[in-house]
Amino acid sequence: MSETPTPPASIEDFLKLDIRVGTVVQAEPFPEARKPAIKLWVDMGEDLGVKKSSAQITVHYTPEQLVGRQVMAVVNFPPRQIGPVRSEILVLGVSDAEGAIILLAPDQGAPNGSRMH
Repeated sequence: MSETPTPPASIEDFLKLDIRVGTVVQAEPFPEARKPAIKLWVDMGEDLGVKKSSAQITVHYTPEQLVGRQVMAVVNFPPRQIGPVRSEILVLGVSDAEGAIILLAPDQGAPNGSRMH
């Protein structure tokens, strides 16, 4: 699935994003969502604590598979209300060939709250 590149961004634009690693500590089905989704609680480290999110990742993941898994997330977007869930972080992923989301994560364990460089 090829997408048109976005306009150039400056390093200053990139540095505005606070992207960190966290570990999923709880995951539950989210049947109230308009599109199939999973509610996530992600430990983002001592400074940020556990943050909630909703992710449309049901094609490749079940809630049980996600607990203990590390993910990458943007932690400095404003919270967003998604039905009854207040999403506090944006968990990052990429689309597979069919458009289903595959989560982004470090290829080795990293301390929760570590910032992406």
